[in-house]
Amino acid sequence: MLGELIGEAARRFGGSPAFVAAEGWVVSYDDLDRLSDEVAAGLRRRGVAADDVVALVLPAIPEYVVAYLAAAKVGAITAGVNARLSPPERAGVLDVAAPRLVLATAELAPVGPAAGDVVEVSPAVRADDVLAGLRTRGEVAPVIPDDPERPVAIIFTSGTTGAPRGAWFCNRQLAAVTAIDVGDRWGPGGARALAGTSFAHLGPMTKLAGNLRQGGATFLTRRWRADEALRLTAEHHMTGIGGIPTQLALMLRVPDFERYDLSSVRAIVIGGGPATPALVREARARFGVPLAVRYSCTEAAIGVGTALTDPDEDAEVSVGRPLAGVTLSVLDDDDRPVPRGEVGAVCLRSPAVMSGYWRDPDATAAAFTRDGAVRTGDLGWVDEQGRLRLTGRSKEMYVRGGYNVYPMEVEAVLAEHPRVAAVAVVPIPDAVMGEVGVAVVVAHAGGPRPVLEELRAFASGRLAAHKLPEALRVVDALPLTAMEKLDRRALRAQVAEAPN
Repeated sequence: MLGELIGEAARRFGGSPAFVAAEGWVVSYDDLDRLSDEVAAGLRRRGVAADDVVALVLPAIPEYVVAYLAAAKVGAITAGVNARLSPPERAGVLDVAAPRLVLATAELAPVGPAAGDVVEVSPAVRADDVLAGLRTRGEVAPVIPDDPERPVAIIFTSGTTGAPRGAWFCNRQLAAVTAIDVGDRWGPGGARALAGTSFAHLGPMTKLAGNLRQGGATFLTRRWRADEALRLTAEHHMTGIGGIPTQLALMLRVPDFERYDLSSVRAIVIGGGPATPALVREARARFGVPLAVRYSCTEAAIGVGTALTDPDEDAEVSVGRPLAGVTLSVLDDDDRPVPRGEVGAVCLRSPAVMSGYWRDPDATAAAFTRDGAVRTGDLGWVDEQGRLRLTGRSKEMYVRGGYNVYPMEVEAVLAEHPRVAAVAVVPIPDAVMGEVGVAVVVAHAGGPRPVLEELRAFASGRLAAHKLPEALRVVDALPLTAMEKLDRRALRAQVAEAPN
């Protein structure tokens, strides 16, 4: 699917910019097709065949997209690895993916005998340097038979224990995402947007086909920053703002926001985490454009949202209604629908839902209801207008700046600190990040009390930055239930009531 689409996109959009690197050089649609052909030939020469896994441990650089397209052209499966993960976390993802080949920059490359076949990628300085050491110049990718059931992408998300799980998608699911998102139309081109998240995330991996159909230009940054996002939006006349609510909040808090000429922006679309009504209203007012929200989960690929033409209230109080082709259900503990207006477990079903978790049949079985809906892990209710209103998560996971954080994973690391006798992590609301973690610690008797900076430094080598606690409470004991288990509900209440 992706191989065919890039060929047609090259025919339609030719030399128009597809991706603009952080350094300013451009990869056109013609370049994408040609370079991915040559890289596909190079993958073949290295022994990569259909159904092999190619892992991309790369930042948001054009090489990622070229390699993804090239792998699809030979029938291989791309596993994206978020460059922001710590080395142990990246190693955990690669262990699950079990790739035939790993493409990684020097600073992200895995080491040791378990690393397997690794190709070191030096970020290019011009289009024709992209993956120069892997390409077979002048060759055209062989045509492989179309197979809707051929796996194409593995997108990683953490489980409730923090263990990485890879949701895998076939051609038919990517086609369904594209059909639901943009239909079968080809865009006129000309749209311009900034890539705000890792290419290993759900959106870039599942919506590349739709983006190719639109013919727009995506501008890349090595590390997203709010002031730079505003500058690039103004300089390059971006037509849309997309990302997570935290990014939007940070842009609005740039001190000299008003000096940027943002008149080119026509719409804002946000997802990946909760947005407060105040944030939605402020964004609409200061950018002066309509705003839409999207809600899904990695396993479902696509789900619920508001339209830019919907009443303003919809994006303020809800995450919208099911998109065309998506069935939303709110279920009780026995997987029975709850009456409208009552809170239950949010589930999504569509032709786009994942095939399962890569190499994990037990987790796959637990992720689906009997009728094939995916359990999102969120709680919510449907109002009288058919809008989904979220109330929280059924597990302890929270979302900091669009990134899922699982307390047990963080606790397992902090518990190894020599000053920590016991620890629990709970979230508190934050105006910018949505939620941040608070480490509640019982110190070892007779020893010095731990301090926040010390705990963060201790854990930073094993956890991604978004998982580190941002506040600390030292207590005499953690609250327990009657079953001698940690009472997280009571702990949350204690933290919420305690002074900062």
